[in-house]
Formats: sequence, C-alpha cells, structure tokens
Amino acid sequence: MSVAIVTDSTAYLPSDVVARHDIHVVPLHVVLGGIEHSEGVDVSTAEVAAALRAFTPVSTSRPSPQVFLETYERAAAEGADSIVSVHISAAMSGTYEAAMLAARQSPVPVEVVDSRVLGMAMGYAVLSAAHVAAHGGSAQAAAQAARSRAGRATAIFYVDTLEYLRRGGRIGAASALLGSALAIKPLLTLDDGHIEPLEKVRTASRALGRMEERAVAAATETGGDEGVDVAVQHLDSVERAGALAERLRDRLPEAHEVALVELGAVVGAHVGPGTIGIVVSPRPDSSFALDDSTGAES
Repeated sequence: MSVAIVTDSTAYLPSDVVARHDIHVVPLHVVLGGIEHSEGVDVSTAEVAAALRAFTPVSTSRPSPQVFLETYERAAAEGADSIVSVHISAAMSGTYEAAMLAARQSPVPVEVVDSRVLGMAMGYAVLSAAHVAAHGGSAQAAAQAARSRAGRATAIFYVDTLEYLRRGGRIGAASALLGSALAIKPLLTLDDGHIEPLEKVRTASRALGRMEERAVAAATETGGDEGVDVAVQHLDSVERAGALAERLRDRLPEAHEVALVELGAVVGAHVGPGTIGIVVSPRPDSSFALDDSTGAES
C-alpha cells in the first residue's frame, strides 16, 4: 500500500525537504491591500512585513475544500491507496475543516489530522508521518505518529507587539496582556491549539534569553533516548534568530539539528515583523531531519 502525505503551507517545511519526501503542500492565502496571494507561491514574507509596517490591510484565508479535493485526487492518480492530511490548529484556522469536507469526496480514504500546532511544530509532525509512510506503515499509523509528535512539541515565541495578533483575532488568553503591552515584551506559547501567555519580561534581549533557557530546559526534559529536533523561526529578524540558533547549537550538542527557518506569510501576517519562535520537537523514532539529504533515516 502507498500512503500519501499532505499538509498545508503553515508547516513551513523548506521546499527541498517537501520534494525529497514527496509531500503535497496546499497553500493558505494572504490578502495584501485587497489582492489575494498564495503562500509559498507568489508572496514573500518581506512583502508581508512591509505591508504591515505601512499599515496596508493584510488578512488571511483558508484553502477551499475543492483545492484539497484536487490534491487528494492527484495523489490517488499517482498511486496512493490512502492519504494522511496534517494541518494547522483548527482553533486558529478553518483549514482543517476544509480538508475534512474534501476527505468525504476523496477517491481514497483520508486521515485528516488537526495538529493543534503550527509552524515547525507541525512540520516535524509531518516528517514523522512521512517517515512512517516511507517505511511501509499504514495511514492510521502515520496519522498517529503526526498527532503524537505534534502533541509533545514545545513552541515558545516572542512578538515585538501584540497588536498584529489583536487585529487578526488570534490572541486568545494573551489578550490579558494588552493593557500593559507597551511596558512588556511577552513570551507566548501554544497550548492545545491556542495562543497562551507564558511570561512577561521588560526588554527584547531579556525575552530572547528567557526563550533560550526555556528551550534548553524543554530539550533536556523531553529528549529521551531519541533526542530532539529544534527549529528557530522568525519573521524579518534573521540576525537575531541566527544568533539564537548558534547559541542553541552550542548548548544542545545532542540535538539532531537546530534549524533556522523563516516564518511564512500567513503566520507572519498575524504575529508581525520581529517575531522569533523556538520549536523543540522530541523524536518518537529516527525520523527524517530537515538536513537529511539522502532520504534515509537520520
């Protein structure tokens, strides 16, 4: 049996990794000044950051069920007997719902997974699903691998301002921080699909330092026998994010990788320029890594 893996563009897996593991990616949409674009296709994160800074109206939207159905039909035509479709938290986007609607009409069975996360916390879950599928596992086993890995991930992020989250309606319980937003640099996390406040600090440098400490602690506590993968993600803050990634490589030599990955347009539209996040993803097995150029176990 052949199991195809589908995800959406908010996994932010590099294009070479997607191609290497034959992952199908369905793009979400970003609307800049009334013009719709497809994430990862015809809009850059730099354009989104510039639009936000210029107060150009920016919004996002899910893919249509029809686009998902066409993706499932294409995977079936290429020989897939079943499909695992892993997506951004349903608490933040209607993408999961659109995939569920399409799955009902798919020519082959589809296991749709609400990852309850986003970014590389989801990206690593997708890679675990691809690993199971590539080694002959069933769709059910691949879907469970994705759910398990996403559920064990730690995601910590820093935003320069809560304003963009407020505008997009994605702020959740972190809205309690809005009254003192000018006086703090908040650390946020993902908890069961929702953005939650984690810690309040006074400066950007202090926020990055606390993120680093929390990431090291999470990697130490959750790594187990198989270790962890770590990703530092950013929007329009490559120097600070790169320096943070280097420090984490020095402090976590046991990590399989500490990758530097840019946040895409859709999530960037909601968190704003200057955002930096860290994902610590414990490995349940010898899954693929982003830098695995052979396609073999890493």
